[in-house]
Amino acid sequence: MGKDVEPLAFSREDRTRYRLKVRRCLDVFALMLDAFGFDTERPMTGLEIELDLIDGDAQPAMRNAEVLASLADPTFQTELGQFNLELNARPRLIEGDGLAAYEADLADSLGRADQRAAKVDASLLMIGILPTLTPAHTVLENLSPNPRYRLLNEQIVAARGEDIALDIRGVERLQATTESIGPEAAGTSVQCHLQVAPETFASYWNAAQAIAAAQVAVGANSPYLFGRRLWHETRIVLFEQSTDTRPDELKAQGVRPRAWFGERWIASIFDLFEENVRYFPPLLPICEDEDPVEVLHTGGVPRLGELRLHNGTVYRWNRPIYDVMAGRPHLRVENRVLPSGPTVVDLLANAAFYFGLTRTLAEEDRPIWSQLTFSDAEENFHTASRHGITALVHWPRLGELPVSDLVLERLLPKAYEGLDRYGVAAPIRDRLLRIIEQRCLTRRNGAVWQIEAVEAAERRGYSRPAALQLMLQQYAAHQRTNEPVHSWPVE
Repeated sequence: MGKDVEPLAFSREDRTRYRLKVRRCLDVFALMLDAFGFDTERPMTGLEIELDLIDGDAQPAMRNAEVLASLADPTFQTELGQFNLELNARPRLIEGDGLAAYEADLADSLGRADQRAAKVDASLLMIGILPTLTPAHTVLENLSPNPRYRLLNEQIVAARGEDIALDIRGVERLQATTESIGPEAAGTSVQCHLQVAPETFASYWNAAQAIAAAQVAVGANSPYLFGRRLWHETRIVLFEQSTDTRPDELKAQGVRPRAWFGERWIASIFDLFEENVRYFPPLLPICEDEDPVEVLHTGGVPRLGELRLHNGTVYRWNRPIYDVMAGRPHLRVENRVLPSGPTVVDLLANAAFYFGLTRTLAEEDRPIWSQLTFSDAEENFHTASRHGITALVHWPRLGELPVSDLVLERLLPKAYEGLDRYGVAAPIRDRLLRIIEQRCLTRRNGAVWQIEAVEAAERRGYSRPAALQLMLQQYAAHQRTNEPVHSWPVE
């Protein structure tokens, strides 16, 4: 939910009006899909990178406002916690050297931001979950002061009617309760945006859902939370639980969570927006002045503000996006499964794998979603989140197999093919996808490196908090080299 809002209280009339306005927007969106000119020429991509701030002792630094004020750069924005930032890379085509241009731009932007952060005794870090965080760091008082976060917190907690409970069972178990959504700030991610045409949106979304398990398995980078070793990509279950508006009784009734994988393959982007309206009550019933019917009938482009705001409070791992840029509407798949880091080149390797693989799968004559059940895709996703690159997943005609073997034997060749269809320069394609290959061959990604580094420190007599601190200091040093994580030594 990237829209700024003012602090306010909502009445019953506000909620009724908003619900009617959302449905009116949905009707207009259906008309637009049938007969409107969406921007589909040379599809653009985008990247959003969430970041953490740490101090000299590798502890979270609550200084995002100071860093942003010093930067004065609109590509950087606040995120939920005062120890978070977000970098929005400039959208671009990935043909030719587009992915290399992303890498250069990200390195430059992060370098400048890190220099400004140093002036307030902080530094930037890309990691799925900051392992030195404690529950005391994720309290309500440490949310960013932007009113939208406080308002969202109030509405989620009010909808639930009780404290938010975390119960994560991994190698170790974490049980905690919180009176705010503050723990959600612990997880930092990378969102890959891909512009698609209305008629092909369903194919790309279905493809993204099918490969979510492979993405999170090879990219996992979040094994620790509040001092406990949990899932390889703990960020997934943390987000699902920390945004859950359902008390136990509604869970037992099968009410859908706001952070969810979904429940079926789709035939149109409309299916997803219609599910949003049908299943989820509004969290932020803020109405705009626009009458979308009038705008459409007078030849304008409706912004559909209420529909978009509501969509921003339903946390799908692959989210549908309707947006208007330079007066032209377009559609995007926002892929949200990947953690931040470990390095810029690792991040770009993850993105290249996603962009290439979805392109090939979306264009196949016999699509993967006609062979893989949706429930198997969801089970694969959570299995891969739990076990990372060592996970066993199910795949049509192959049965159950190690996810690393699936990637090496079946998915990587399709990723190469997809990047070729985008026109990505061969040397750039090979450099990035070989990083994915080497992770699978060595069975080492960010999560594995973190676990190995902490275990090595504990064997030398360090306590868990001290081992996490030492590991994070080593991680930060390796991150600055931009060498891929599978090649990092365990010191």
